[in-house]
Amino acid sequence: MAIDVDALYRRYGGMVLRRCRSILSDETEAVDAMHDTFVEILRRRERLTSDAPSSLLYRTATWVCLNKLRSRRRKPEHRDETLLARIATSDDPEARSLARGALRALFGVDDGAVDSRVIATLHLHDGLTLAETAEAVGMSVSGVRKRLRKLRSRLGELEAA
Repeated sequence: MAIDVDALYRRYGGMVLRRCRSILSDETEAVDAMHDTFVEILRRRERLTSDAPSSLLYRTATWVCLNKLRSRRRKPEHRDETLLARIATSDDPEARSLARGALRALFGVDDGAVDSRVIATLHLHDGLTLAETAEAVGMSVSGVRKRLRKLRSRLGELEAA
């Protein structure tokens, strides 16, 4: 018999939320993690038993939170949005011209059907993993990695010049 996830949520939701808060130290992420915990239980409800529901939920919440912490390290969300806004809305013609020239030099020679600018934006700005970027642009992970390596090499050459 499947676990009654709704009853577990009503009874243990507060405990799971406290566990997520203690690990993540961020209210929004903790609430997301709590919901993710119950989604995991929901996905596996046919295979799980209700022998020790609080232990099951505690372990699952810990696992979900640790995965969120790993993701946070891999894909930090502390992008400098003010810098991005300044670049996008710059009124200084000289600065805009220099930025266009640098971008043209960096992206000027494109070597494939998928634009390197798209790959760079998805991976470096949006924080997608290599696998997520590859899936989004319809390439292999090694192809995305190779394209990013070429961009970094070109950038190094430009900085050295």
